[in-house]
Amino acid sequence: MILRDPEVRLRDLAGSCGLTERATGAIVRDLENAGYLTRVRHGRRNHYQVTPGTLFRHPAEGHHEIANLLHLLVDLESRAEAPFSPTGGDHRERDPHS
Repeated sequence: MILRDPEVRLRDLAGSCGLTERATGAIVRDLENAGYLTRVRHGRRNHYQVTPGTLFRHPAEGHHEIANLLHLLVDLESRAEAPFSPTGGDHRERDPHS
């Protein structure tokens, strides 16, 4: 969610994840302290950004960037939100009554 909306409020992020706002804040702070996120204050809002070039911590995945996985997940999420059309075209192609 942070990648899609860098100015997302912790309250909204917590609600979409099913976590408390306090738990979400702790996770975001942990990610910031580990160098995966940066936070800049814009007026009354925070602006988060995934730090480019950060790698997974585990040695087996240590040569892969976190941002690549996040972009993949955001792309998959946007595809899941798009309406599925098995014919890829006009709804009249599937309507037996037209």
